[in-house]
Amino acid sequence: MLKPRAVIFDVDGTLVDTVDPHAESWRRAFAAFGRQFGFDEIRRQIGKGGDQLLPVFLSEREVEEEGDRIEAFRADFFKREFLPNVHGFPKVRELFDRLIADGKTIALGSSAKGEELDAYKAAAGIEDLRLVEVSSDDAERSKPHPDIFQAALDRLSLPAADVIVVGDTPYDAEAAAKAGIRMVAVRCGGFDEATLRQAGALEVYDDPGHILASLPPQ
Repeated sequence: MLKPRAVIFDVDGTLVDTVDPHAESWRRAFAAFGRQFGFDEIRRQIGKGGDQLLPVFLSEREVEEEGDRIEAFRADFFKREFLPNVHGFPKVRELFDRLIADGKTIALGSSAKGEELDAYKAAAGIEDLRLVEVSSDDAERSKPHPDIFQAALDRLSLPAADVIVVGDTPYDAEAAAKAGIRMVAVRCGGFDEATLRQAGALEVYDDPGHILASLPPQ
């Protein structure tokens, strides 16, 4: 884990198993407005917020005219159909407890909305921990722009060299690099090791439990 003073964790696909539900919610939202896109092509874009995902599939004019309504449909569908059943990946709480015991400060840097982030913390079993939190509500642009991670750095009051990011997508890696932060990746969000390393991940683990198992004995 490169011996940082603080660790910024992405959430979707890193701590909680939400990538497929998000992809399906976007697919349903596009379909409701007459656009048919495949699940797999949408899934490859998960990790971006709506501000960055919508322009991949829609023209600038379409985004301007219908983007807000499509995104609102997506958010409502996800909240209704998937959010109540979201579950965390194994060993998230144990990993956080270990990092805190080692003196690390933990931040969450997510493209999720604040309300979703609260549900994710509960699903991962970390809702009672004192964490630095940054959501899409705190950033003008979502990943792969660096705004979310930069906001987390500002709240940590640490230089980028003393921090690492843990994420599951190449967009996390791109955003971290733009903020000058080292990044390690997990594969539980669905991206393969080669893609993650090509995007800039220095190390790749299977999931949070694999990170925990890799730490030296206390």
